[in-house]
Amino acid sequence: MSLIMPTKPMEWKDLPNGEWIQEAVEDKLDPWWPKVFGYHMLSVGPLSATLEKGNLPIGRQFSLGPCSDQNLIGDFSELPIQNGVIDAVVCSLILDFEHDPYKVLRETDRVLIAGGYLFIIGFNPLSPAFVGKLLPQFQQKLPWSGRFFRPSRVKDWLGLLGYQIVADERLGYHHFLSEIHSDSIWQHALQAWLPGSGSLYLLVARKLATPLTPIRERKRARQPKWSTAPSAGRAEHLHNNNQ
Repeated sequence: MSLIMPTKPMEWKDLPNGEWIQEAVEDKLDPWWPKVFGYHMLSVGPLSATLEKGNLPIGRQFSLGPCSDQNLIGDFSELPIQNGVIDAVVCSLILDFEHDPYKVLRETDRVLIAGGYLFIIGFNPLSPAFVGKLLPQFQQKLPWSGRFFRPSRVKDWLGLLGYQIVADERLGYHHFLSEIHSDSIWQHALQAWLPGSGSLYLLVARKLATPLTPIRERKRARQPKWSTAPSAGRAEHLHNNNQ
């Protein structure tokens, strides 16, 4: 009897070394929470909802997902929330497992206020974690069954939506094919020599009220200054002398 593999992680333990990954993500996010002010925070997906968010000066927190244990039940690409009412959104390991990740970002942008924070966590293809995608026995398992988007591509999407990237960080310098040991020498070496090769990325972006590049006012076309040609006066003078 074959087991049906989940198409997306519903709990951190669905991922290899899931508890370690959760703690690493929480450590990276912890310094950011005191900087987020407002009334409402939205955690998109069950993984985002279970992240520890200490020292968060936000009035109310909501979670959205497909399960009944979330505050709101809905689709990530069609959020049941009105425009511009959310101050911060956490999107943890969502884009890698969605059919249309850009549409998810557009919906997130729709509900965020100007100046709001967007936290995105995803798997980095330019990392040791990509090894699992090359091995047939892991290709249908989480997280390798998802799509790994380069952080630069996600930043391009955010740029199109009018966001400013305020942080781009990496964590988890490991392939996740075996148990993680924090005292691994090669992990520390990889982090020191190739800091951009972390297996997960954290992007922190803020929604801008105005575009990054202001549109310059068009210059008015110069109007030609018409004047009497000098030759006209000379021709009239010669005509009078000949009379």
